[in-house]
Amino acid sequence: MPEGNGRVGRTKAPMMVPSAQALLVPPQHFYRTSALPCPYLTEHFERKLITELAGHEAQSLYNILSRAGFRRSHHLAYRPACARCAACVPVRIPVGQFTMSRSLRRIRRINADLVARVVEPRASVEQFRLFTRYQRSRHVDSDMASMTFGDFRAMIEESPVASRLVEVVRPRGGTLGACLVDVLDDGLSAVYSFFDPEERRRSLGTLLVLALIDAARERGLGYVYLGYWIAESRKMAYKARFRPLEGFGTDGWRLLTL
Repeated sequence: MPEGNGRVGRTKAPMMVPSAQALLVPPQHFYRTSALPCPYLTEHFERKLITELAGHEAQSLYNILSRAGFRRSHHLAYRPACARCAACVPVRIPVGQFTMSRSLRRIRRINADLVARVVEPRASVEQFRLFTRYQRSRHVDSDMASMTFGDFRAMIEESPVASRLVEVVRPRGGTLGACLVDVLDDGLSAVYSFFDPEERRRSLGTLLVLALIDAARERGLGYVYLGYWIAESRKMAYKARFRPLEGFGTDGWRLLTL
């Protein structure tokens, strides 16, 4: 999160995308990115449909777009627009129906010594060091691996919509993982998570999702949006652990059979 290779650029020609919500928001320009190698499926190329989130309507627009399968990266909302491929499925957890599996309960027990907290999105040197270790361990070839502290701070703090950080920390200090999330009118949307790559036994990525579910419940929100799931991608396999899981397609949001 965000999914893809981290590069989001525009083509020159804008296009207008009609929407059932067209009367509720001002006209919005959408763009298609150029084709780039897919980071998840070999011999595939990815393209994205993107639009800018700006001004006093940014939050309400993003609420609408999220329910149509869009995600956010910095000031842009995007969703896949790949030719002849629909492998990326937007997914979300219906919080009220979520049930803990045996493996998830085990992860809770292993991490009983940690505390989850929701804080304002403020970047720190400690977070950046953790983010850098995570990138060098998991995504060394990605553009994000070369981010400076200024880049990291912009990602965390410069949001056009309501955002928070969900952290898992040791009681006596020390952050082990964090997830930047957007606060929607119907749920929490995970933007990007990172965690200590050396703490493999803790399954910190999964623990962060459990923390998002807890935070959504506490706020009375119905969903946790997890971005895109690809059945053929091992990188996405963890998302199928959370059940029930809804996917967005031509018929709207439907429970997935996994």
